Amino acid sequence: MNTSNTAENARAHEREEVISKATTAKRVAPLAAQLSAGEKNTLLEAAAHALIARTDEILAANQRDIDNARAHNVADNIIDRLALDPQRIEGIADGLRQVARLKDPVGEIVQGSVMPNGIHMRQIRVPLGVMGMVYEARPNVTVDAFGLALKSGNVALLRGSKSAKNSNQALVEILQSVLKEHGLPEEIVQLLPCETHDSVQDLITLRGLVDVVIPRGGAGLINAVVTGATVPTIETGTGNCHFYIDRDADIDEGIALLLNGKTRRTSVCNATETVLIDAALSADAQLKIIQALQDAGVTVHGNVDELQAIGAHNVVQATDSDWEEEYLSLDIAAKIVDGVDGAIEHIRRYSTGHTEGISSRKASTLQKFAQQVDSAAVMLNASTAFTDGEQYGMGAEIGISTQKLHARGPMALPELTSTKWILDGAGHTRP
Repeated sequence: MNTSNTAENARAHEREEVISKATTAKRVAPLAAQLSAGEKNTLLEAAAHALIARTDEILAANQRDIDNARAHNVADNIIDRLALDPQRIEGIADGLRQVARLKDPVGEIVQGSVMPNGIHMRQIRVPLGVMGMVYEARPNVTVDAFGLALKSGNVALLRGSKSAKNSNQALVEILQSVLKEHGLPEEIVQLLPCETHDSVQDLITLRGLVDVVIPRGGAGLINAVVTGATVPTIETGTGNCHFYIDRDADIDEGIALLLNGKTRRTSVCNATETVLIDAALSADAQLKIIQALQDAGVTVHGNVDELQAIGAHNVVQATDSDWEEEYLSLDIAAKIVDGVDGAIEHIRRYSTGHTEGISSRKASTLQKFAQQVDSAAVMLNASTAFTDGEQYGMGAEIGISTQKLHARGPMALPELTSTKWILDGAGHTRP
């Protein structure tokens, strides 16, 4: 057998499948755009019910993915992202119910006025169209993307990771069955092949068929999509999130916020990855922060000499890469800085622009931090874990945008629309 020809044929088939599904998505996009708010809400509620009713089917598929991941020695934090259980499926379904309760953005008037000549003009929200989604590991993104795409009048082309192939297939089959039961084309949501990385490149270069691509995952994936796409992209960034404990902080509260951001769930992009400690705090207070992390099972990376000077032990010597690291594990970088100005300087150098937090009781310090830290979210006396579309009242989110054009921060329904201008005249001609 000519393995080269076999591989070439498989690759050609994969590309044909991506193009075919994108073509179909473009064809059914007008149908999705014309659905009423009531119709979309009915579909979302039905999808939520179907997910719960078919939990055993989803869990069986998910277990195959988990078994495969363990057989390939995949890291525990990735398996945590991949794993589903009845509670997580209930949470995914509840996300759809929340989206159903949200205001439909399609048709919303953004602004309007009357020209001096009497023409009425208004700018309204319209769907983006065909929304490509490239993401890693998390099966919940499959359902979140469907729900938000549907409610905002878009169709979803989903390119999940090979590690979640069985889970994603089960979920999409359930969602498609709901669409068919309600007399709609199942192609309003489609799952793309994931056997090779080439299918990502196929998707992100289908200009004319795909209207927007949103990557969600690690820095490598996001960079590959943003730099390789000819289709417009909305960049979701990695989360090297910082938390600064100021000289005027309530130390116990600051530690509680830090631990919540770091240990609540390590595999999420809003997890705290660097703690910055004010040099003006007493050595006892500084040591208390480090020991609280270690007592919680967190490995601290930092300047060993600096941290040993305050009495800390079992610290891993940090390299330059530690300050840039999104650990997604029970690891954290720790640095003693010269007050809020030192914290801001460090954040400006190393932040990915996702979320930064501060613990302080001094209003002027909080104000300075809020004004001078240029990230998508700034938490004042609150955990970085709150950067989340559901927490913001958006329902499920499509991702956290760290770019500055079109959308920034948690992206939900309004961010998945564009606008168009409608001018209503009465036989007006322009002189």
